[in-house]
Amino acid sequence: MPEQKTIAATGNIFVAEAMRQCAPDVMAAYPITPQTTIVEEYAKFVAQGKVHTEYVTVESEHSAMSACVGASAAGARVMTATSSQGLALMWEELHIASGMRLPIVMANANRALSAPINIHCDHSDVMGARDTGWVILFAETAQEAYDNTIVACRVAEDPDVLLPVMTCLDGFITTHSIDRGQTIDDETVKAFVGERKPDYALLDTANPVSHGSFAGLGGPFFEFKRSQRDAIDRSKPVVERVGAEWSKIVGRPFGLIETWGLEDADVAVVVIGSSAGNARHVARQLRAEGGTKAAVVKIRCFRPFPAAELAAALKGMKAVAVLDRAESFGAEGGPLFLETRSALYDLERRVPVVNYIYGLGGADVKLELMRRVYSDLSDIASGAAAAEGLRYLGAR
Repeated sequence: MPEQKTIAATGNIFVAEAMRQCAPDVMAAYPITPQTTIVEEYAKFVAQGKVHTEYVTVESEHSAMSACVGASAAGARVMTATSSQGLALMWEELHIASGMRLPIVMANANRALSAPINIHCDHSDVMGARDTGWVILFAETAQEAYDNTIVACRVAEDPDVLLPVMTCLDGFITTHSIDRGQTIDDETVKAFVGERKPDYALLDTANPVSHGSFAGLGGPFFEFKRSQRDAIDRSKPVVERVGAEWSKIVGRPFGLIETWGLEDADVAVVVIGSSAGNARHVARQLRAEGGTKAAVVKIRCFRPFPAAELAAALKGMKAVAVLDRAESFGAEGGPLFLETRSALYDLERRVPVVNYIYGLGGADVKLELMRRVYSDLSDIASGAAAAEGLRYLGAR
């Protein structure tokens, strides 16, 4: 196993370091809290000559993604970072990046969307972009943010995929908290990600191609969209394969979903991001107290959604809680709840599923709130309560 270096740093610094090791040809970015220190750190790498990247300072996030689209279409390896309103401002270009099959890698520091103005963590930003055709990975820790960034580079550029990848980490909780983690040497990362060898580069004048052509009435637009669906479906085994290769190198697990305590559990919590640690901590406490046989299922790959894997993991549960750090106004629940309940629909035995909206705008996710979730699940599992209604966890 290659030698690894243990460091203490914030999640944003881990992401910037992973980006440096992947050595993109172009980075076009605009600073926005709480993503700013990613691009600040990367700009420092460029200024110090630690990486030979064309760093493009732009006037907005819309321009940032526009520049990334152009550079990627030209054949460059391209990375960027954003958050919240910045991701929302990119929305038009997110569809263009995926529709043109451009393997851009972008870090997103999860942050609430206004109004009212809020700079703290929830998943409203990325859930607003979940149907834009990007592969989407989530990190619980700074270590996972580092690993996800490197894996994302390989996944995006895989010839069976050729799609942009968004790697998400929770604003301030993961982006700015100092965490202990391990980085690996530059040469190992360089060998792992390889070089980008585009088949359809605009600057390859010997083999001219068209990008972004008009596909109006009677044109191939419908077929283009189907090809995007086929590509993101193909990305699922690629994420698994590349994640397994990276896991073998570094000795850390990498799965579409990651589970704890499922072997003998009666109830389980499904969660994304940094709150998975709170859920596991309380589950351990409950088991140590001789009470609830609790489990946790963490979603690491949200797009493509691991429906089959989730159904297999949860099929034996007596009750399941899905924790959403985002709203889906007017729907029957939050985005993760809707995906999870759909994944469980075809099971022979109906698993009761309840939805909690929690932590919006950085609201504290206290351990007693997690205990309340498991207590509710125990009541549902015993038949003392019904799994119904959308519940706001911890709201005044």
